Amino acid sequence: MAKINRHMDKPTTLIIAAQFYPPDTSTTAVYVGRIADALAIDHQVVVVSATPGSSRSNAPGKPTVVEVGTCNPPKSALVRRAVAICLLAARMFFSVLRRARPEDLVFCVTTPFTLPYTVLLAAKLRGAATMLLIYDLYPEALEAAGMVQSNSLTVRLIRFANTLMFKRLDAIVVIGRDAAPLIQKYRGVDSGKLHYIPNWALVPIGYREIAHASRFRGPDPSRFIVGLSGNLGFTHDPATVFEAARLLREDKDIHFILSGWGVGWKDLNDLFAKDRLENITMLKPVAEDELVEFLSAADLWIIPYRRNVAGVSIPSRLYNILAVGRPVIVASEVDSEGALVLNEEAIGWVVPPENPAELARIIREAARDRQATIYKGIRAATVAEKYYEDVALDRYRWVINGIRQA
Repeated sequence: MAKINRHMDKPTTLIIAAQFYPPDTSTTAVYVGRIADALAIDHQVVVVSATPGSSRSNAPGKPTVVEVGTCNPPKSALVRRAVAICLLAARMFFSVLRRARPEDLVFCVTTPFTLPYTVLLAAKLRGAATMLLIYDLYPEALEAAGMVQSNSLTVRLIRFANTLMFKRLDAIVVIGRDAAPLIQKYRGVDSGKLHYIPNWALVPIGYREIAHASRFRGPDPSRFIVGLSGNLGFTHDPATVFEAARLLREDKDIHFILSGWGVGWKDLNDLFAKDRLENITMLKPVAEDELVEFLSAADLWIIPYRRNVAGVSIPSRLYNILAVGRPVIVASEVDSEGALVLNEEAIGWVVPPENPAELARIIREAARDRQATIYKGIRAATVAEKYYEDVALDRYRWVINGIRQA
């Protein structure tokens, strides 16, 4: 690992740059907030955030939050959104440039994808150490979503910027093992700088019996309930789930409950408006205080991806599903992080992405042998214990201490 801050045995301040931060309730905001709080125990932490109201959390012993103004156009407004994230990156650049010092460590999150380039440039101009937390990898995520072509000028420019950035970082944190091979394709990346720290369950871990009385199961609680929930972004393929439901429409004992948000959720609503399948119930996003009940209501959950997303997008929702003791079907390549976890632990199934027929076959198989499916869920809750919050946060402290001592 590259040597830094030779004249200091620890950084004076840890500066965390992130668009989303509590009170924002997105998954990214929750995780970054927990990380910042944990690191503030040992360090002076300053969070540069673009979330309105985030600075109200300032209190002794907590991170100091500095708000940077921004606007958040809807994800469907691509041009306006592109302009907004570029302006945010510029504002973050000047905010970090004003605050960073040679003895500091600047820790940036890849949301939005423009942020690391400006934030880490500001850190380097000030001589500070740098650390990057990769939630989604670009341009690979844009390619997987079909938004850009691999040989386009945009992709070539982002790859060039990544090459310059990755080899100059002091530490790179990935939340999935499948991301490391993609990063190591860039010239000059030191494998010793790569650190795998998975996310963790955000709900209490412990197997829950199938909640047959739950209102989420509908009027016939004896049916085998298949669930899809959470943010459905450009890398997800909810249409595969809808088509699998169509193939299973004659199986009266199998029913789907679909709830979530994002561009994929709009696609699902459009599909349902055209063909109101009787074996599908569409639900509004579930409130946080109802999440455990909702996850416990289904017998089986699905996480559907497009092709070629291994290393690009990590299923953070997986850990909450495992925590309540439910098996999962991941539609992705076999080398994705979600697929690796399911196959290693025998707590679910992996099917090829964008393959409704195979997804329907596995659902039917799981429904016909409910006892085996329940057993996978019981084991899933045990596996979830590997993903405790304290374990992950200790790992972040270890990485930062390594940078301090280099």
